[in-house]
Amino acid sequence: MIELNNNRQSFRHDVLIIGGGAAGLSLALRLNPGTRVAVISKGRENTGSTYYAQGGISAVLHSDDSFESHIEDTMNAGNGLCDEKAVRFAVEHGPDNIQWLADLGVPFTKDTHKDGSKSYHLTREGGHSHRRVIHAADATGRALETTLINHAQHNKNIELYDQHIAVDLITGGKLGLKHNRCIGAYAFNKARGRVETFQARCVILATGGANKVYLYTSNPDGSTGDGIAMAWRAGCRVANMEFMQFHPTCLYHPKAKTFLLTEALRGEGGKLLLPSGERFMEQFDPRGELAPRDIVARAIDYEMKRLGAECMYLDISHKSAAFITSHFPMIYEKCKEFGFDLTREPVPVVPAAHYTCGGIMTDLNGQTDIENLYAIGETSFTGLHGANRMASNSLLECLVFAESAASDIRNKLAEKHSWDKIRDWDESRVTDSDEEVVVSHNWDELRRFMWDYVGIVRTNKRLERARRRVDLLLSEIEDYYGNFRITADLLELRNLAVVADLIIRCAMERKESRGLHYTLDYPDTDDTQPVTNTILKP
Repeated sequence: MIELNNNRQSFRHDVLIIGGGAAGLSLALRLNPGTRVAVISKGRENTGSTYYAQGGISAVLHSDDSFESHIEDTMNAGNGLCDEKAVRFAVEHGPDNIQWLADLGVPFTKDTHKDGSKSYHLTREGGHSHRRVIHAADATGRALETTLINHAQHNKNIELYDQHIAVDLITGGKLGLKHNRCIGAYAFNKARGRVETFQARCVILATGGANKVYLYTSNPDGSTGDGIAMAWRAGCRVANMEFMQFHPTCLYHPKAKTFLLTEALRGEGGKLLLPSGERFMEQFDPRGELAPRDIVARAIDYEMKRLGAECMYLDISHKSAAFITSHFPMIYEKCKEFGFDLTREPVPVVPAAHYTCGGIMTDLNGQTDIENLYAIGETSFTGLHGANRMASNSLLECLVFAESAASDIRNKLAEKHSWDKIRDWDESRVTDSDEEVVVSHNWDELRRFMWDYVGIVRTNKRLERARRRVDLLLSEIEDYYGNFRITADLLELRNLAVVADLIIRCAMERKESRGLHYTLDYPDTDDTQPVTNTILKP
């Protein structure tokens, strides 16, 4: 339903989903056909992180595997901080969600057996004790996202609004209502250059992670922590933001930017090498290249700093060319574009920020601290990942918690409802900016000091430096935000600064090294105290 008001557009739906990746779209598709759903996203299907996921989805799909094994592997990877209830919930709902995707038509890779029968090809990645990662060649995310988009476009009850970036949530508390429930959001229409009002009975944050806060990341440009920042400003608790996962192997090339070399390469026998050609991972962990990502990333970082090297190398050329090109066709072609032949030579790799393990605190239905506000996928904190996410558990989380949130939302929508009166966006006291350089300068400064001071290896002194800088930036950005008309770049910078502050504050509170948080001042894990999450309250 569209209401015209003072030449501005206001939209009213039953459900507003902010984010058009695996989490948001799968939730939209699981709602009742009569539910009016709006999905707002920054761009087309290739602008979010889902589209670029290469490896696959972890689930127990083979008779040799078991739920208990998957649970144990996840708990081990999480370094004592996983919530076993959340882990069990995700793992036990995995196979049904894979079947749901298969029924939608996601083209998962299959093996053909001698008798002509077929079964899903499962690969193995770091931290997994079994082959349990189902995939669509080496472009699982693209296959998943395009399938979900196709179904959403053909659902009459789902309206897709791309070129939109959410500004802030609308809550009862902000409007002076008795109940502080979420009743919508303001969103900036990038194509029209104006802010629109989206009112809804339930609002879902499915905005992905915040890894663009770092100078080097495997994520697309839109991974700016929008959902986490908006939920924090609205009054939600945030947890474990110190645990930022760095993927060990991104292609090292000035034009490659964010191209990731999937962990499945190492799962299929790829070896990590020094510039001299020697292997080094077994000096850091007996599992070698199949150690969890935090260990592999730190090992690469250590060797690069020890040797003064710009990169390490990943080599799978000992496998046949036919094997490489059939299992990793997209990666093979992409490497060739940059002048590397995966079948003949090692390729240069460096770590890059990859996944946000912390986020907005939710229950197993995705419900946040604010009534009618949900968070699912990478933007949420469910307790599944603990101090380190195990490979390919991310898409599993998107699917499982989208399903449980959809079930909870269906029950809420069955209740009686009356619409609240909300205000349109007010731009009467701001002007167009004449100093956009402030935004670009602050954007660059933020990402660089986060990389230098709050990266793979941290110290108290580095964190203190980062805290002083982020405090100044937050002040500058809020002053700028209050005086000038908003732009997409300003909104993302504003959110990144909030997220940076949350990461730094969480990192300063943890006086130990655990999982993805490694500090030279406290290099050991503290097993003398109860293991706790780092929870921040607004």
